Amino acid sequence: MTLAELDALPLGGPSLPQERRLVTPIPGPRSQELLARKAAAVAAGVGHTVPVEAVAAGGGVVVDADGNSLIDLGSGIAVTTVGNAHPKVAQAIAAQAAQFTHTCFMISPYESYVAVAEALNRLTPGDHAKKSALFNSGAEAVENAVKIARKFTGRPAVVAFDHGYHGRTNLTMGLTAKSMPYKSGFGPFASEIYRAPMSYPYRDGLTGAAAAAKAISIMEKQIGADNLAAVIIEPIQGEGGFIVPADGFLPALVDWCRANGVVFIADEVQSGFARTGAMFASELFGIVPDLVTTAKGIAGGMPLAAVTGRAEIMDAAHAGGLGGTYGGNPVACAAALAAIDAFENDGLLERAREIGGILRARLESLQQSDPRIGEVRGHGAMIAAEFAHPETREPDAALTAAVAKAAIAEGVIVLTCGTYGNVIRFLPPLSIPDDLLNEGLDVVADALAAH
Repeated sequence: MTLAELDALPLGGPSLPQERRLVTPIPGPRSQELLARKAAAVAAGVGHTVPVEAVAAGGGVVVDADGNSLIDLGSGIAVTTVGNAHPKVAQAIAAQAAQFTHTCFMISPYESYVAVAEALNRLTPGDHAKKSALFNSGAEAVENAVKIARKFTGRPAVVAFDHGYHGRTNLTMGLTAKSMPYKSGFGPFASEIYRAPMSYPYRDGLTGAAAAAKAISIMEKQIGADNLAAVIIEPIQGEGGFIVPADGFLPALVDWCRANGVVFIADEVQSGFARTGAMFASELFGIVPDLVTTAKGIAGGMPLAAVTGRAEIMDAAHAGGLGGTYGGNPVACAAALAAIDAFENDGLLERAREIGGILRARLESLQQSDPRIGEVRGHGAMIAAEFAHPETREPDAALTAAVAKAAIAEGVIVLTCGTYGNVIRFLPPLSIPDDLLNEGLDVVADALAAH
């Protein structure tokens, strides 16, 4: 793209017209050109969901190189929660980039890293003494949380849960449940990783207490509490299908971990930072994790992640045992401080709950007239619809894919998920206006009716 073409692009952020606009079929000719270049230059393993060349985004839209304006119900997988190119975030990035872009915190520390750690220590659940360490991605945060738990306990084993997703590194692939596309052909994986059953009310029919007893029995009989360093779980599972555990499941696991000296890690990479209408999803279930992993929404689109937890656990690692060249980059930290300011002071928790009300009401209304929607679930701006055959509850991945593809073709970005590929998840930015959200849901409803 030439400099003149760059200058002619629309500015992002809330200044973008908040409208769905289709100038060309999707993908348009400029997008097709980029996708052809991608196919020639980018490794085939790097896929894409929406076949457009994004050039601007903000509010509730993404604009492509052909002038199409798509309604964004995905937020880059829950990353641009505060809104793409949020003014506070963009200004903070520009100001920090003009000062310095890197020193490596382990070489020459700077204030913004410390300030982010202080904010995380304050905001995460529990009033105990906490400390934090900053990294680059959710997978990196998870990997370091496991390192810290193993160092603190002196034990090797880690338990993750059915349908869980924790990343694409070797260790986190081992923690992740779903084979395709995340694990298949990439093994062998790290050792001493075990799996327990998740509470999945729509499919297991168990109470939270019964589901927890089942998981605890497996941990005690097949692993042994004395061998177990950590239990890691997403309070609301993300890639696994936005599975919300039954009441009592998570508190029972936390109580068992406390009684047995096992570190309880809450993976809040997707569910954290106002996404569920609470600052962290753990709050919805009344639990206080020992360690919390965060990323995605933490910095308004900049790469940043963290592990936050009990000070005595976080301090178990020896000096130099934690870190990384780019972890806690100063530009990303500046963006995080601006995003956290917006979460705390711009009414975004309330906005997430409002969006959740709109999503749930509309999807539950659709469910009344279309029994192929087996369940609507989630909290705040983290809501999903699971598609299944009405009589058997067999997952309907074909319908899910068809509805998502049709919605994208009509200018609405939606994402699928679920172990069985039969869930559409709704993750709109909290900056989306109500009329745009409702229009996006209209398009999804029409796509469903047409299939």
